Order: sequence, then structure tokens, then C-alpha cells
Amino acid sequence: MKIQSKIVDYRIEQPKAEAAVEAPAAADRETSADGKVVRMHEKLDRPEMLRGSTYKVKTPVDDHAMYVTINDIVLNMDTEFESQRPFEIFVNSKNLDHYQWIVALTRIMSAVFRKGGDVAFIVEELKAVFDPRGGYWQPGGKYMPSIIAELGHIVEKHLQYIGMLPAETLDEHQRELIAAKRQEYDESRKQQDAFSTSEYPAGSQMCGKCSTVAVIMMDGCMTCLSCGDSKCG
Repeated sequence: MKIQSKIVDYRIEQPKAEAAVEAPAAADRETSADGKVVRMHEKLDRPEMLRGSTYKVKTPVDDHAMYVTINDIVLNMDTEFESQRPFEIFVNSKNLDHYQWIVALTRIMSAVFRKGGDVAFIVEELKAVFDPRGGYWQPGGKYMPSIIAELGHIVEKHLQYIGMLPAETLDEHQRELIAAKRQEYDESRKQQDAFSTSEYPAGSQMCGKCSTVAVIMMDGCMTCLSCGDSKCG
């Protein structure tokens, strides 16, 4: 066959094209014995826009704060199977001392997020990293063994926020126990708390005459600032 005109396009005919299209669609869905869908997945190409959450981290071992941004992708949008998953993570800071390992770590974590599946294991791996120089205490009294462990706690908090991990809650028995211990502690501290707002100098002792915590050392003699009683007469 001789072609008289210029070729501008071409295609290859495939008789079984419909069967080839239906096969991947079936592979994108897993069903249980009763026919219900138990897991769905799709190709994870980065869209133009992603939902993001940014967490500020200020540690006592660094003068500058770190800002951890985790972007999420929404799968099966506008369907009953819609879910939100982490897709990438970035860490920004004015401090460049940790720049190399932060870039390497966040790229690896982003690759794990994009691979899909259960990514919750990365939380425990990060939280288990200890700084050989020692950790630090967060505001509120929580000990953090390293900056990497802090990053693990942030990822854990984010996975709980989007519903991939259950939130840590106390059961009724634990709440009752804590409430009882707190009440017992408050009762034991009542007498001390009454003195904590005293108008007399800190470290004052109890006066044997007026029973006021106002006895201090003055001019080489123990003197009560409330009633004036003095050991020197």
C-alpha cells in the first residue's frame, strides 16, 4: 500500500485493549470474602497542591527554632474511601549545623511516605535515637533523648491528627487513680501552701510565741518580724 499524503500520527491496534485496562483496575482494590472493599490504593503522583501542617520545635540546646512541615495527600477524594496520608516532610531552621543530616533524613522519610503502606514504624525508630551528649527537658517536664526523637514525636502527633494512629488516652481506671493521687498530694501540701504566699522573707522560721513563720536572723539574733519576740531579749 502506497501512502500518498504526509503521516502526522499513528497508533497500534490492540484487540485485547479492554481486558488490559480492566486488569490494573482490579489490582487497585482488595476485597474481603463478603465482597467489601478493605483496602484501596492509587498511583501517588505529586499534585500541584498538598495539605500541610507546620510544627515549631524550640529546644534548649539550640538558639534557633526548627519548623517541621508535613504535607499530606488525599486518596480517593470525594468517595467513601477518602483518606489522608503523609507525602513529604521538610525541616527548616536558621541553624545550619545540622543541615546535611536533616536534608538526608527528610528525603529518606519522604521516600518512605510516598512508598505507601504502614509508615507508623518510622515513629518508633526515630523515638529510639539517643544523643550521646545527653538529651534535654521540654517545657512541662517531659524528657527528650535527642532532636531526632523530638522529630519522631512530631510525626507521631501528626499521624494521630490525620487519623493514621489512635490518640493516646487514659482509661477510666487510670484517670481515677491519677485523680486520687493528685488529691492525696494536694492534701499533704496544704500546710506548706499556706506559707508559700507569706509576706515575710523566704526561709523564715516558725515563731514559738505567735506561731507565725516570720523568724529571721537579725543583728546576730533570731527575731520575729510579726510579734517582735527575740532570743536576745
